[in-house]
Amino acid sequence: MRTATISRSTSETSIDVTVNLDGTGVYDVSTGIGFFDHMLEQLSRHSLIDLDVKTIGDLHIDQHHTVEDTGIAIGEAVAKALGDKRGIRRYGDALSPMDETLTRVALDISGRPYLVFKTEFSQKKLGEMDTEMFEHWFHSFAQAAGITLHVETLYGQNNHHIAEAAFKGLARALRTAVEIDPRKADAIPSTKGML
Repeated sequence: MRTATISRSTSETSIDVTVNLDGTGVYDVSTGIGFFDHMLEQLSRHSLIDLDVKTIGDLHIDQHHTVEDTGIAIGEAVAKALGDKRGIRRYGDALSPMDETLTRVALDISGRPYLVFKTEFSQKKLGEMDTEMFEHWFHSFAQAAGITLHVETLYGQNNHHIAEAAFKGLARALRTAVEIDPRKADAIPSTKGML
């Protein structure tokens, strides 16, 4: 089983994350931000990555540190669980429809972190979550996991659907990319011999 646990403690947040890349999508998430919890639960369920997240953050200030540091911790846990990345498919992509919204997500577990995020929101909050924090979470996750990640809402109107389609798209692309390719289970998926 490809699993990892990350504990991250600063003066702003205290976070414990455990992932199992070979799981079944079982989750236990608590960040103190209800809508954020809902998105991370979607990430787990649709990627089949078991995800346990316990975040205590300085929400009396704002959501920035909680969202950013949770993205970093989950990304670090995924990177650690991947190890040398031997045998993985490496690439993943998904078209993620949710009612009137369609989102495209493509990623490469390349070791070269980069985010392209072409998604906009027409309201400042979803539940109690600041919508500007979504891009920041995807950025923090991609940087810490070492993933090249492209997220683009092709069209959509409902802000809840736009956010959820992005997380579900990431989940489905990640599921493909972290899977072991039975045709090359012993090989690093790169001509360089390392990622």
